[in-house]
Amino acid sequence: MPLLIVGRKFTRDLDSAGALAVRMPLEGGFEGRYQRRLRAAGYETMNLTVRGLGDLSAYLTDVHGVRPAHLGKKTIGQGAAVGYTYFVPPIVNYRFESLASQSKGLVLWLLEGHILSRQELLYLAELPEKRPQLKVVLEMGGDREFSWQPLRDLL
Repeated sequence: MPLLIVGRKFTRDLDSAGALAVRMPLEGGFEGRYQRRLRAAGYETMNLTVRGLGDLSAYLTDVHGVRPAHLGKKTIGQGAAVGYTYFVPPIVNYRFESLASQSKGLVLWLLEGHILSRQELLYLAELPEKRPQLKVVLEMGGDREFSWQPLRDLL
C-alpha cells in the first residue's frame, strides 16, 4: 500500500514541476511501477532513450531530416553521395494528435539523461511550460532507492 501513496506523490510532483529528474536502483522494475501509476492517473507514457537523438528540439517538436544508413546505395547526380534525406514528423506533436480525449496528457519518459548537456537539460525543463499537456521524466542514473527532484533544481 505505501507504493500507491508514493505513486500519488510522484504524480502530484510531476503535475506541479512539469519535469522531474529521477534516480533509481539499477536492478530495474521501478520505472514500470511508476509508469503504471501515471497511466492510472490518466497520462499516456512514451519511452525514449536520449542517446543518439541529436538536436532534441528538432527531434521532439519540429519536422527533421533523417539519413538512414545507405548500405552501399548512394545517390547519383549533383547531390552529395550520402543517401537520400527522409523527413520525419515531430514525435511529440504526432503523439498529441493521437491522445485519447479523456487523457490528462503525455509523459515523455527519457532514459540515459546523464549524457545530456546543460543546455539540453534546460530545454527539457522548459518544454512543459510551452506545452502544458506534456510532462518530462528524465532518468539521471542509479541510486539506492527511487528518488526524484524537479529538473530545474538539478540545474
